[in-house]
Amino acid sequence: MKIAILSRNSNLYSSNRLKEAGEARGHQVDIIDTLHCYMDITSSRPTVRYHGEELPLYDAVIPRIGASITFYGTAVARQFEMMGTFNVNESVAISRSRDKLRSLQLLSRKGIGLPRTGFASKPDNIKDLIKNVGGAPVVIKLLEGTQGIGVVLADTAKAAESIIEAFMGLRANILVQEFIKEAGGADIRCLVIGDRVVAAMKRQGAEGEFRSNLHRGGTAEVIKLSKQERETAVNAAKVMGLNFCGVDLLRSQSGPMVMEVNSSPGLEGIETATGKDVAGMVFDFIEKKAKPNSNKTRGKG
Repeated sequence: MKIAILSRNSNLYSSNRLKEAGEARGHQVDIIDTLHCYMDITSSRPTVRYHGEELPLYDAVIPRIGASITFYGTAVARQFEMMGTFNVNESVAISRSRDKLRSLQLLSRKGIGLPRTGFASKPDNIKDLIKNVGGAPVVIKLLEGTQGIGVVLADTAKAAESIIEAFMGLRANILVQEFIKEAGGADIRCLVIGDRVVAAMKRQGAEGEFRSNLHRGGTAEVIKLSKQERETAVNAAKVMGLNFCGVDLLRSQSGPMVMEVNSSPGLEGIETATGKDVAGMVFDFIEKKAKPNSNKTRGKG
């Protein structure tokens, strides 16, 4: 099959591993810089052009779209869908998962465990907003933050009020969440492909750091999930409509809680921690789900 990987950087571990895994299975795999794609939008023959040439009909596309280019990246992914290409993660699912507030609302509606969360544009009473999620300490998050950037732990109500007022003074959109103390600065990254968790690792924050992101000095180790944790991760992926994603969980006294669903999970940390060929599993999924696109008529997507 002909398979395209949408990625801004062909040198990234995840992009290279996916290309390597696909070629090992005999597929033609091209890494395409998302921002260098441009679209010819017509009713009869939609196409994607790249560096002055029309791209071929791909059988499948793997979108690796960073948060900073979500709008344009999902437009490119959607164009491939219009051409009849199988998309591992459809554009609408990526957009849905990138909106943190919308994600939490959808997960909440399906009864999936979440930290209690408050959101307001201009709260009349910031103290009430803090109290409503259980009081200090609370976690304050920028809606647009990634990799732990824009996430602050406020130990006291006074500190929380000051931080919220500062963010609102900058017209930033924020969430206020209850702090799950029993998690101990650790979370669980579950890698979901299709309808199952294929790999999981525990990420522990560095000493004195409540954020567990590996980019912030956290460490990772393989972990065995409970049945409830597996079900929560798979259900969260289904709610988002994602076939390939990372679901971040916290272990709380009331059961697993979803922190985030990531539509472009990194592979280096979890492959290193678990020793599993996650990239290969992505192609196992594609081989089961994608059909050759060469005989399809453009424009029927």
